[in-house]
Amino acid sequence: MRRWLNKIRRENHKTQKQVADATGISRAYYTQIERGIRRPSVETAKRIADYLKFDWTYFF
Repeated sequence: MRRWLNKIRRENHKTQKQVADATGISRAYYTQIERGIRRPSVETAKRIADYLKFDWTYFF
């Protein structure tokens, strides 16, 4: 589980759906990323990180 991602999202007062919509992915896929089930592509990681304002390399 990526607790750090969940914490950053909550600190930004965003829902999983808001992050997913803003980054062009499904909420289900974002949930899997946040839970650590799936690893995002570099492009997706960059979009999520840009939206939530953190360094995209945290994913890797």
